[in-house]
Amino acid sequence: MSKTYYFIGIKGTGMASLARILHDQGNEVLGSDIEKETFTQGPLLKAGIRILPFNPDNLKSGMIVIQGNAFGDDHPEVKKAHELGLQILSYPEAVEQIVQSHTSIGIAGAHGKTSTTALLAHVLDGVEPTSYLIGDGVGKGNVKDRFFVFEADEYRDHFLAYHPDYAIMTNIDFDHPDYFKDINDVRDSFETYGKQVKKAIFAWGDDANLRKLDVDVPVYYYGTGEGDDFRAENIQRTPAGSTYDAYFKDQKLGTFTIHLYGEHSVLNSLAVIAVAYMEHVDMADIKRELANFTGVKRRFSETDFADDTLIDDYAHHPSEIKATIDAARQKFPDRPIVTIFQPHTYSRLAAYIDGFAKSLSRADKVYVTPIFGSIRENAGHVSSEDLEAKIPNSEGIDMDSMDKLLQYHNAVLVFMGAGDIEKYEDKYKELMNK
Repeated sequence: MSKTYYFIGIKGTGMASLARILHDQGNEVLGSDIEKETFTQGPLLKAGIRILPFNPDNLKSGMIVIQGNAFGDDHPEVKKAHELGLQILSYPEAVEQIVQSHTSIGIAGAHGKTSTTALLAHVLDGVEPTSYLIGDGVGKGNVKDRFFVFEADEYRDHFLAYHPDYAIMTNIDFDHPDYFKDINDVRDSFETYGKQVKKAIFAWGDDANLRKLDVDVPVYYYGTGEGDDFRAENIQRTPAGSTYDAYFKDQKLGTFTIHLYGEHSVLNSLAVIAVAYMEHVDMADIKRELANFTGVKRRFSETDFADDTLIDDYAHHPSEIKATIDAARQKFPDRPIVTIFQPHTYSRLAAYIDGFAKSLSRADKVYVTPIFGSIRENAGHVSSEDLEAKIPNSEGIDMDSMDKLLQYHNAVLVFMGAGDIEKYEDKYKELMNK
């Protein structure tokens, strides 16, 4: 029987994904948010999901309210929902309801969770009906689905709301210094999440913190080392992608090709193979679906523009930046790699400034924009100039000096950041068109 769901903060990336799942499953879905346009808005409207300005009068009896993580109990719409006696679910509580009604796989990790979630969702959905929730605003529901694939975010311990059948853990790294105290604090959260998993965990074998997991289900390690349960061997990297042989212990599962770049893409695909193997999915189907996956929005998204190639990437942590630059080198081995990096939050830049400098130095030339503040944090004791000072062959750039990029021809321009780096890319295109 169909229900009516009302989302407070429907344009948030996770909220928009969840709204699309519930809509696809035959429910009436609507919600409210700020009037400023966001990239999640178009797909919601295209699906026929109404988006209203915030107004307590939007709420009606019989609705189930889903309260976005950014909205407290003092929000006028939340207050009205309580007054009307409506059922109110937090975003994680609503996701957990779907987790419990499916064979569910929750993907966690400091880096790589969106790419891995998207890859697993694509592969399983190509074989059997699958619902999925990806942290970039993409969600899809199937009425007669077997699998539910979802991104399990460690920020503010959101993933502790979930009790999935399986978990993939891509890595443990110290991120979100505004919430976690140190790496041990992060590791403890991942272990707590791991203890809530029902069947098995698939974890990257080279991560020392993941090797220490003390949980109640089997942990299968994946990677390229002899001590890994699922292994990638004979890896061939070319400008067209990567091909490798996958093994489970001593059993060869097949030879797989992905049209993705960098070692992290091989690892992500190996985790997908591991889940599929445990759920007895035919390896020939997995091979086909891996080969026809083309990537995720804002993860190494390429556009050819004039005689340059532009890459747009969400990378905002040293490990992600290294992976993105290495992927660009694999695909474009003979072209100069120029990065335009927007530091995302003062606390993150202060916490990892040396790591940022080391990773960015892998590019041929680096431009650093002013720091992108967040709603929670719009000032700090560190500057983009402090980062530039640590990187050879780097300089600052802003919206008024984007003409610095016009000197490049046949180059790969990598725009990286989690803020509003796209505005710099748009400005560059505008200058080129002139």
